[in-house]
Amino acid sequence: MNDFSTTYDLINSRKGQIAVLIDPEKSQDEKTLKDLLYKCELAKVDFIFIGGSTVTRREFEHTASTIKRLTEIPLVIFPGSADQISEKADAILYLSLLSGRNPDFLIGHHIRSANELSEIGIEVIPTSYLLIDGGTASSVAYVSQTNPIPREHVSIVRQTALAGKFLGKKITYLDAGSGAKYPVPVQMINEVHAIGSPVIVGGGIKTQGQIDAYAEAGANVIVIGNAIEQDMNLVLDLRSHAKRNK
Repeated sequence: MNDFSTTYDLINSRKGQIAVLIDPEKSQDEKTLKDLLYKCELAKVDFIFIGGSTVTRREFEHTASTIKRLTEIPLVIFPGSADQISEKADAILYLSLLSGRNPDFLIGHHIRSANELSEIGIEVIPTSYLLIDGGTASSVAYVSQTNPIPREHVSIVRQTALAGKFLGKKITYLDAGSGAKYPVPVQMINEVHAIGSPVIVGGGIKTQGQIDAYAEAGANVIVIGNAIEQDMNLVLDLRSHAKRNK
């Protein structure tokens, strides 16, 4: 499928890669999901992320199995809880919500999922997860009962990402939340990239200009989610970006 031994190596291999985030709760219709994945193939999307804030185990397993049956694009779990695990995935971003202080999302869900992850043997990627204020009340902030980092506090984001790196996290994920009014500031991408941590960024990304700006700032993976749910044809606009970032 590719020349990289791990999904982490693939993420870290270059800037400006694209991931499409699929929420299983909204993707139970196979025809609609098949259409989206076909467009992802045409657009040369680099990753499919799967996860959501309020997904049942049955919904998650069904969607993961369907995705792996319909496409060879690497499937990466972006978990909202300890139940969002599947042996069908290539890897899981093992998220620690370092921007909050809720112990469940710092370590609790990890303890509950550790044995199962060990048994199924998929690649586990320790990831610092930072919520950034996107101008709306995100479902992640509500479910985790934590507050996002204010947009103007770039130094806090840098310090938190650096602490995560020192704790052994291999990736930093900056997220403005699903349907964010304002995406993550480009300066935050610059600062986190500068500490030597691969960067994933998502939330409120709707235009080709935003994608190009993030790639230029050093984002390894740019995640498109809510915008695709509203207009699946947007994924086809990503083809020109993919050609420029080969």
